[in-house]
Amino acid sequence: MWIFLLYPFLLAGAVYLLSKLHAIYIYFKNYAIVQKVPGPPKSGIIIGNLPYFGTTDEVIFRRLHQAVREFYPIFKVSAIHLTAVVMFSPKDCEMILSNSVHNEKGYIYKILHKWLKFGLLTSSGTKWQTRRKILTPAFHFSLLQQFVSVFNNQAEKLVEILKEECNKSCVEVNSLIAQFTLKTISETAMGTKLEFKNKKDQAYKKAIHDIGRMFYYRVFHPWCFEEIGNILFNSSYLRERKAMKILHGFTKEVIDKREKNFVDDELPKGEHEVYKGKRRLAMLDLLLSAKINEGIIDDEGIREEVDTFMFEGHDTTTAALSFILMLLANNKDIQERIYAEIVEILEDLNKKPTYNQLQHFKYMERCIKESLRLYPSVFFISRNLGEDVITTTGHLLPKDTHVFVYIYGLHRNPDIYPDPEKFDPDRFLPENCQNRHPYAYIPFSAGPRNCIGQKFAILEMKVALCAILSKFYLHSIDTPQSVVLIPDIILRSKDEIKVKFVLRG
Repeated sequence: MWIFLLYPFLLAGAVYLLSKLHAIYIYFKNYAIVQKVPGPPKSGIIIGNLPYFGTTDEVIFRRLHQAVREFYPIFKVSAIHLTAVVMFSPKDCEMILSNSVHNEKGYIYKILHKWLKFGLLTSSGTKWQTRRKILTPAFHFSLLQQFVSVFNNQAEKLVEILKEECNKSCVEVNSLIAQFTLKTISETAMGTKLEFKNKKDQAYKKAIHDIGRMFYYRVFHPWCFEEIGNILFNSSYLRERKAMKILHGFTKEVIDKREKNFVDDELPKGEHEVYKGKRRLAMLDLLLSAKINEGIIDDEGIREEVDTFMFEGHDTTTAALSFILMLLANNKDIQERIYAEIVEILEDLNKKPTYNQLQHFKYMERCIKESLRLYPSVFFISRNLGEDVITTTGHLLPKDTHVFVYIYGLHRNPDIYPDPEKFDPDRFLPENCQNRHPYAYIPFSAGPRNCIGQKFAILEMKVALCAILSKFYLHSIDTPQSVVLIPDIILRSKDEIKVKFVLRG
């Protein structure tokens, strides 16, 4: 009798295996070829070289960088049913990122599909091209000019909070910066102000932070990668579902409210006329217009893009700002050079920078670039090869191989950046960049799928640094040596970064 009780499970297993037949075929077809790529020692056919990377976050990241030094410029990783090739030479990176045939995101992004579905980050092909065309106007310079007022207002609020905190021995900056970046992306992308004074806003903030950690866990625990394994073996599965319900519910409510009050007549018409409008446009307005006027996106698609930009538009900038504050606190001379530049350009420190003035913060921009070299928020990119590739080392990587472009390792190559651990903004002087390989520095990716919001992010960081350094001296608590880095969907510090803020006289 008991055998009949197993039938549903056996049937479900059979259906699951059938759905994976193509992936299984590709895996075994490519397996023998990819094994010729060097890599850390394997501990068996099943678990591959997973044990080499350890079990704790900090050990995993340390071993990953150790493999970069040992196996430059390419190595393989394998575990359970997944095998991937990690590359970090500029020529190999260019070969992958510059060719649109490799535009399909890697298998690892599958774990984001439940949350972000198929938005700009995770989609490919015609869908990606259509979404990119819809969203590109949201980052046109004329709209960025209007967004600067949002950045300034939120930066002013951040400074007021720091004034209340600066009597403490130190301030944990990540959570405060996250609140700033969430407010700015919410107001500019969705046209909605977040104040984090009610339970709904607080729950959204916590959920958007928690979901990243949960997905990261699945990446380094391959038995939880597939949904069936995630259900059976991940103790955080129910919390993951709850977090996604909060995230999707929040964005749906915001979209519905915006659409209810949406007046299409107020939007400029035509592909280029959108730049001429006097009213500040949220990204959401452009998506609603594309739905109502052209029918090229539906409600689900709008939610996909809003979820994507709420995540990408705040988490990456939060990490970048947190790291640069730590670096400036440890480099007083560089900090004071930025302050002198602020004084020279603004003249009156009570004034807020304009869009045009922000273009003149050249030294500050070099500091931001150097910080992103050392701590690229997006520290890896994964692609699925669209055709066979021969690497610079002569290794054949067949079509459908999963490839990781390891940006963190690329940016710390001593042959490209002498003394790579040193914070040196002058690396980005024009004369020091002219002979550097164009794919030797890619904090915003590169090629056709480069980051659509990179100018937005740089402007936001400039405004924040201008507001903070105008009012405070930064003193070091954490140092580059004491900060423990861990891999996540983005690069993070294990603990919140601590900085001492002292009011300028």
